[in-house]
Amino acid sequence: MLIVVGLFRDAPVSTEASAGHASVLADNATTVGALLLLKAFASGCSALTGVEAIANAVPSFRAPAARRAMRAEVALGALLGVMLIGLSVLISRFGLQPVEGVTVLAQLADASLGHNAAFYVVQFATMVLLALSANTSFGGLPVLLKLLARDDYLPHVFGLKADRQVHRHGVVWLAVVSAALLVFSGGDTNTLVPLFAIGVFIGFTIAQTGMVLHWRTTRQWGKALLNGFGALLTGVSAVVVTATKFHDGAWLIVIALPVLVLAFEAVHRAYGKIGERLGVGRIPRAPHRERSLVLVPVSSLTRVTSEALTAAVSLGDEVRALTVCHQDPEDLAATEALERDWALWNPGVPLVRLPSERRSLGRPITAYVRDLRASEPGTRVTVLIPEAEPERLWQRALQNQRGAVVAHAVRRDTDAVVCRLRFRC
Repeated sequence: MLIVVGLFRDAPVSTEASAGHASVLADNATTVGALLLLKAFASGCSALTGVEAIANAVPSFRAPAARRAMRAEVALGALLGVMLIGLSVLISRFGLQPVEGVTVLAQLADASLGHNAAFYVVQFATMVLLALSANTSFGGLPVLLKLLARDDYLPHVFGLKADRQVHRHGVVWLAVVSAALLVFSGGDTNTLVPLFAIGVFIGFTIAQTGMVLHWRTTRQWGKALLNGFGALLTGVSAVVVTATKFHDGAWLIVIALPVLVLAFEAVHRAYGKIGERLGVGRIPRAPHRERSLVLVPVSSLTRVTSEALTAAVSLGDEVRALTVCHQDPEDLAATEALERDWALWNPGVPLVRLPSERRSLGRPITAYVRDLRASEPGTRVTVLIPEAEPERLWQRALQNQRGAVVAHAVRRDTDAVVCRLRFRC
């Protein structure tokens, strides 16, 4: 502003023009000052993000949990306030300025302690603290995903725990998304921190707005006023950070948040429709017995075939073995040989030949199952698929995967029960 005033100092202008220029400059200074104040406020709020970790961990405190968590929150706030004020005083005392490639904390440690062993101790401690702070998301977000899954806003797989009581699916997806963000941003903290801050401010705003509605129902107007003021501050911070960092990556949050909300709603509607079809919450009709027919696809006469038929006879009232026969001479000869061996073996189970014009396994079996369901609507059809499973993991890649092909076709095109019976070999 001083430069602008200097440019017009020697210009022959009138008193009215000078007054007009002074008024415009004063207005611009006021606007710039307000924007700087808002940006400084938003940046200060960004530095305080993380205090919500105590609020999320209230159930982990000993009784009385709420009072102990409140004391811990106050102590953390006081500690952060003292640290921020102390850092500000030291930065002002040493006259530090932003330097490309060097953090302000590194400059402060160098100015206070000198470039010696103590300087590197401070840098190492800072690195350890940042690593621990990055780990907090792996402790909190999987739990949040579990809660969303419990309320049918995410797939229920996020609610499963591993043997070590960790929500492994949430941890894995968090690691994948975090790695993608690191690659996308090039590891630039100036890009990643605003993304985190915007999400936190929006979450704080929504949470405190919800508390305002809660306090209104209980007519506790003092607490409603306090939460309303907090929602106003965090909402302003979210708007300021989003506006100032929009071109630096904040646009990603602007797009991602509505997409996530729409995805949650879509998952919730899908679970609602599934629950309606399954009759969740309603008493089902009493179980009753139906005639059971078990179909066993076979391609050769082996021990696996014998074990599969033994299991099928134990499960169903009637058992039929199915073999798919293609029209080329080689397959016809193999099918005829199987039928001769079957007649000599005489297991007491009929062998049904299913002709196929194409070299397909799934289509002939599914067509046979559909014909059975149409002709015998009161029969429960089960397709039992025998599969050999080698003991070593790498040997399983040597299998022809016919069982998986048949199981996929039957599940997709029929309502028959599919049972994949695996035998270790």
